[in-house]
Amino acid sequence: MNMPSQATETFQKKDNLFLHPWEDVQNLGKNRRTVISASDGIYVSDTDGNQLLDGPAGMWCVNIGHRRQEMADAIAGQVMQMTYASPWSLTSEPAAVLAEKLSELSPGDLNHVFYTTCGSTAVDSALRFVMFRNNVLGQPQKKQVISRTNAYHGSTYLSASASGKSQDKTYLDTLDRTFHHIADPNLMDRPAGMSLAEYCRDRVEALENKIREIGADKVAAFIAEPILASGGVLLAPQGYHSACLEVCRNHDIVYISDEVVTGFGRLGHFFASEAVFDIVPDIITCAKGITSGYVPLGAFLVSDRLLKSIDARDPQVVFSNGFTYSGHPVACAAALKNIEIMENENLMEHVRTIAPYFQEQLSTLTDLPVVTDVRGCGLMACVECHLDGKGNRSLDRDYKIGNLIDKHCQSLGLLVRPIINMCVMSPPLVINTRQIDELVSKLRQGIERAMQEAKSGEA
Repeated sequence: MNMPSQATETFQKKDNLFLHPWEDVQNLGKNRRTVISASDGIYVSDTDGNQLLDGPAGMWCVNIGHRRQEMADAIAGQVMQMTYASPWSLTSEPAAVLAEKLSELSPGDLNHVFYTTCGSTAVDSALRFVMFRNNVLGQPQKKQVISRTNAYHGSTYLSASASGKSQDKTYLDTLDRTFHHIADPNLMDRPAGMSLAEYCRDRVEALENKIREIGADKVAAFIAEPILASGGVLLAPQGYHSACLEVCRNHDIVYISDEVVTGFGRLGHFFASEAVFDIVPDIITCAKGITSGYVPLGAFLVSDRLLKSIDARDPQVVFSNGFTYSGHPVACAAALKNIEIMENENLMEHVRTIAPYFQEQLSTLTDLPVVTDVRGCGLMACVECHLDGKGNRSLDRDYKIGNLIDKHCQSLGLLVRPIINMCVMSPPLVINTRQIDELVSKLRQGIERAMQEAKSGEA
């Protein structure tokens, strides 16, 4: 791997004026982040000329791969035709056409689209809509929201409150009296001797018990990722989501499916809620893959049922929520071209075909002593590692092995997304079998080198 050049060091110095997401404030002024300067297909390159396989697809988002000329042409063409129009009193052709397309792709009666700027604002707006609806219906007390531990739903005040990862809330305020968290369906926590069916019932009962504890007349919504992504690619037992949806229906609770990660092909379908998990929720949130990360865009899709319940209550009802860039014509044009590429290249079918190979090859890593679990679905997976090889959790040791793997993988030409001790893989959907072999080979070498360094450091 090439050593940092003077140009790279100059960029890194300037970068320390950029307060990054999840910034460790104690390291301000000392960071030496890799400077990405180019990208193509499933690879990115840094300012020192090192090519890196983009294992996380940016941040779960570069689904069609980097540097697509069709995307550049669509974005530039929309800029030159019409740059911006206010979404308050006007609309644009791309926003209108995309709304129709999303309505066609979405399951059930989720036929209306509210545009936002990203996944966080999509979740935030969806939650605001649920609370707004209950106010209109004369149920101002029905505002409590149930989420799950290890869930990640965003970084706005409401979406961060819905998130359940405790380490993300240090020194930050959240609405603890409004948001409640139940145990996530982490299969690694399944008690010995308990069947999957029993474990599923146990986790569904956790939802029922929390509703009972709060009072069904006070619970507005249950929000769940089909797969807990940033929580470590946690998969629920079969039937969990449909059982939770039934519980919500029985208590007049809105079910929000957060498909910011799983939408737009990550699991081989434009939306995974119905196709993979057999549910038609009341609201679906999406972002990331909707434009493959080329420009920011988010949205939530809402069912006709919810809208019809309020449309006749008061002719003066206004959902006073929105953004300057709601339905931005350039972002919507990018989304339309992105979806067109996915359809023309049969990317959904490609993912469904290649995903088993992806999961099988990653599962071969379980022969490494520190690898305690490999799990995933579609083109998203997690390789969980523990220095003791037994799954015993120690935050310091978990961070140590995760950081070592990250360092060595990058030196080998692979970007991983380390989440403490978990290596998350979610490559661009255009990846092929040869590139999967490359990814797994470099990940194996990175883990082996991390093990060796950790062992020598403890000697």
